[in-house]
Amino acid sequence: MDENTLKQLVKLSQEGHLSRLQELIPSDNSTAVQTICSAHFGRSGDTLLHYAARHGHLDIVGYLIEKVGMDVEVYNNDYKRPLHEAASMSHHESVRYLLRKGAKVDCLKKADWTPLMMACTRRNLDVIQELLHHGADPSLRNKDGWNSFHIACREGDPSVVQHLLLTAPDVWRTESKTRRTPLHTAAMHGCEEVVRLLLERCSYSPDSRDSCGVTPFMDAVRNGCISVARLLVERHQASPTAPDTLGAQPVHQAAVTGQEEALRFLVQDLNVDVNQRATNIQLTALHYAAKEGHTSTIKTLLDLGADLYVRDNKGRTALHMASIGQHADAARTLLQLGLRDSEDISGTTARQLARKPDVVRALECGQTDTS
Repeated sequence: MDENTLKQLVKLSQEGHLSRLQELIPSDNSTAVQTICSAHFGRSGDTLLHYAARHGHLDIVGYLIEKVGMDVEVYNNDYKRPLHEAASMSHHESVRYLLRKGAKVDCLKKADWTPLMMACTRRNLDVIQELLHHGADPSLRNKDGWNSFHIACREGDPSVVQHLLLTAPDVWRTESKTRRTPLHTAAMHGCEEVVRLLLERCSYSPDSRDSCGVTPFMDAVRNGCISVARLLVERHQASPTAPDTLGAQPVHQAAVTGQEEALRFLVQDLNVDVNQRATNIQLTALHYAAKEGHTSTIKTLLDLGADLYVRDNKGRTALHMASIGQHADAARTLLQLGLRDSEDISGTTARQLARKPDVVRALECGQTDTS
């Protein structure tokens, strides 16, 4: 079978033209059929069955398995089976058919993802229920230590999360390889209804920490998910000042990501000290915002009472941090607000830390204070 014909077969499998596909596949030519069954296309190494399953063309899936004789467990270069494809694209009937034809429900693709994990990336409860009905194990973990429940919590569909809890009540008792729980995942992505459900149904401890010491509350704050953060404080007694392994508190992390509403929530609603220092090197939120170049956040912090002239344990001001981050606008803003370049404990000025020409020019406008 020539290359042009094979390309046509790929296109027909993707677009769902069964009759034309049947015309091009000679049923009386065993050599041609064998070529089709073993042919892998493109960099991914997909087969015709992968294409048909991915696009949900059940009639073609059935024809390729029953008439052409393709293996239901054929895999591509990522070890994805047709069941992975159908599950990931929420094609319920194709999933049901493939399982009925003997597809292994917990087959693994690259990085140890199961079809159920793939299905949980979509909000299609029917497909998830079908896989679970055929014995899919929601507790299996991929190479990062995530199980299907982690993935469902990331996507944020309460009905899927609730069904997984009904099917496997202890599935929530899991951590990724970096010790992140499904509650971390839901909080990070702002899935408020899922967070509420997890707090009602599961026994997560307040301020559970991942390997970096990050809590679900920190995840919510640094991603600007204020309603989730409020829920964690009010319903879960989460601490608004618990530090991570480097000593950074939520107020510092919100400054790093430039989440100004979160900063107002922490300082004004929860009475967090805006000048609180990270315990490692005594940085304040203003230092962090300057290093990241968040000019608007710098102004917000000052409005909230941040000390413009505060120094870390190395004697560095926010202007030093803006220079370290090579942020000309942040340096210019700090100078306009009244901060002047000065030496840190080692005698280094912000100007000496500048590398980019625009940062150098901004700092040349400042007056060096050696006092």
